[in-house]
Amino acid sequence: MSSSSDNRGSVAAATDPIASSPVYPLGSRVNERGRLEVGGCDVVRLVAEHGTPAYIYAEQDMRERAAEYLRAFSERSSDFEVIFASKAFPCTAAYRLFEREGLSVDVASGGELHMALAAGFDPGRIHLHGNNKTRRELEYAFDNGVGHLVLDSFDEIELADRLLDRPQRVLIRITPGIEASTHSYIQTGQEDSKFGFGLADGLAEQAVERVRASKHLELVGLHAHIGSQIYELEPYTKAIEVLADFTSALELEPELINVGGGLGIAYMDGDEPPSVDDYVDVKVRGIERVFYPVPRIAIEPGRSLVGNAGVTAYRVGTVKEIPGVRTYVAVDGGMSDNLRPMLYGARYEALIADRAAELPDTEATIAGKHCESGDVLIEDAEIAAPRVGDVLVTPATGAYGHAMANNYNGVPRPPVIFCDGGEARVVVRRESWDDLLARDA
Repeated sequence: MSSSSDNRGSVAAATDPIASSPVYPLGSRVNERGRLEVGGCDVVRLVAEHGTPAYIYAEQDMRERAAEYLRAFSERSSDFEVIFASKAFPCTAAYRLFEREGLSVDVASGGELHMALAAGFDPGRIHLHGNNKTRRELEYAFDNGVGHLVLDSFDEIELADRLLDRPQRVLIRITPGIEASTHSYIQTGQEDSKFGFGLADGLAEQAVERVRASKHLELVGLHAHIGSQIYELEPYTKAIEVLADFTSALELEPELINVGGGLGIAYMDGDEPPSVDDYVDVKVRGIERVFYPVPRIAIEPGRSLVGNAGVTAYRVGTVKEIPGVRTYVAVDGGMSDNLRPMLYGARYEALIADRAAELPDTEATIAGKHCESGDVLIEDAEIAAPRVGDVLVTPATGAYGHAMANNYNGVPRPPVIFCDGGEARVVVRRESWDDLLARDA
């Protein structure tokens, strides 16, 4: 991202491998004690107080990335909306931070909606998504005056119209038939998708007709999302052209076009995702070229707002060398706090936070503590020689770690800690063993 390079262009960045790395939060560094520092906080000291595993975020990183999106848009368009895709990090403190930074928010469940409202979001700035919204979720959204409902099925069109007694602004989710270059589990725009209405089979046109014939649904725009963790920008141009052809054929003049999120981030030091400027430019220019009048342009960044803002800290419990095979470094977390490697082979780096400046000299597989052979966070990581008791950190875990956390093997979920200017605050407390019993009937 362009802000990353701007913020790391210091003398310190030239000599500090952490400060110059795109995978760590902005402002991260190796401090005078040779330890990793995030948000001005010594990570080793932080976990000595709060324990491990722990999700640690640099607040300023999230603020700067939100500001970067707003700046990129304001330089190119006078009518836009940047919407935080909160599924990436559904945490009340994060909702509150992005609300204060001036973003809107998308929620994909009643629970995410509840947190967004609790954080102070104006309901008019909330977009409700989901391919199977329940009656209860729709009623909760309507009772609270949610600004936009993104329709995903004919059953939902019928149910929403029946529940409403007033006009509701809606968008129709279109499946544009475009396969983004990313893992199949996080592709969403191909024809065979559980999301939205297809174009090739005429379902999208039927959806428009159904909404037009409804009593309470007010069609104001279209939504399309082609996937997540995307590096190639050309598919966005194609998706916009598909939407324009569709609206032209039906003589629609949408006041809002939501072209989704999906911008990839750096998970490994050599990764080079597109900049926010390039990403926004493709979407703004694409819409301005094929839509007239030009509608409000909305995008939904999630991962790119929070992914590199967070790291996960663990404690090394065992170092097990299998001669001639590999060395396993077992940490006190794993698939309960970061499911992405097991779900779709996501790759991460690792660092011994106690000796953050030491050059890697050991190839090791970072294993979790759960009763699954597949509970492996990183295969063949390059780290400084590990020792029992070390604090091991995986960067770029700010998106979908906390969101997907679970209690497999009865492991309590980690806390979320925000760091800013050397001050740390717990925004989600660590679960206890007693919490595991709290819902027992």
